[in-house]
Amino acid sequence: MTNLFLLIVCLSLGGILQRAKGFPKDAYLGLNGIIINICLPALTLLYTTEINFKSNQVLPVLMPYILFICSFLFFSLIAKILNLDRSTTGALTITAGISSISFVGFPIFELLYGKEGVQLGILMSQAGSFVVCGTFGIMTASYYSSSEPSIQKIVKSIFTFPPFVAFCIAVILNIVDFHFSEHFSNILQKLGSPFTVLALLSVGLQIKFDRANLAQKPLLIGLFFKLFIAPLIIFVLYLILLQENILLRENAWIGKMCVVGAALGSMNTASIIAINHKLNPTLASLMIGISIPLSLITAMIWYFLLLCF
Repeated sequence: MTNLFLLIVCLSLGGILQRAKGFPKDAYLGLNGIIINICLPALTLLYTTEINFKSNQVLPVLMPYILFICSFLFFSLIAKILNLDRSTTGALTITAGISSISFVGFPIFELLYGKEGVQLGILMSQAGSFVVCGTFGIMTASYYSSSEPSIQKIVKSIFTFPPFVAFCIAVILNIVDFHFSEHFSNILQKLGSPFTVLALLSVGLQIKFDRANLAQKPLLIGLFFKLFIAPLIIFVLYLILLQENILLRENAWIGKMCVVGAALGSMNTASIIAINHKLNPTLASLMIGISIPLSLITAMIWYFLLLCF
């Protein structure tokens, strides 16, 4: 509940500051700069170096990757059918393809699945959605943000993006089994701790809840994919095609938890990356501001439906 209240407060403050006299209209650019150059690299170094992957945890880790690939394919097709521009297609692919596992998922997993749910949620976030966002998300943003994409431009954009550089360093440190000292870990934690508040404030500063924005077709399609199609894909793949009850035996709940995770709202980091690459900032902000509150309802609906399966 704390995360939900924090979401409401930060988005509301962002909306209030939009209308405050003397407050810079482009303040979100400064917040995004702090997030991209300080908070995200610090959190990437802190968490990626501590990932301890085990083979029996493969399904929760794979879920974010599967989701993003499906999002890329889905919106590539939709863009051709509806003739969407590159900016809109990129924003939808990134925001609809990555779930907010840590911010929204952790409290829900704890409520529904207890301590084990939180532990798997951490792995799903650190080795899954966080890595997807820092790799595929950045690659996709670089591709769609260029009017004439080339391998050289995309590679340059990726390898000059601070969170991705931090990710590469962290992976190397993880491979050589290097661990930061407690003192340095605390420093990284403090540098990264403002991330959630700043990210939500940045989103709130850009959300404009008017009829024209809320009724736009791309937003409705993005929400439909994020809240319905995405969990449906994981349900069919994990619980039907892979015969998950047999694959995981007594741990069938893990597959169901993956479905709930897929049904969660969009990851705020994904929105920041889309906005930073100028991919339809209004749409990217609305995907966060609307999908997260709605997902609190749809995720619970999926949970109760899965009890009957």
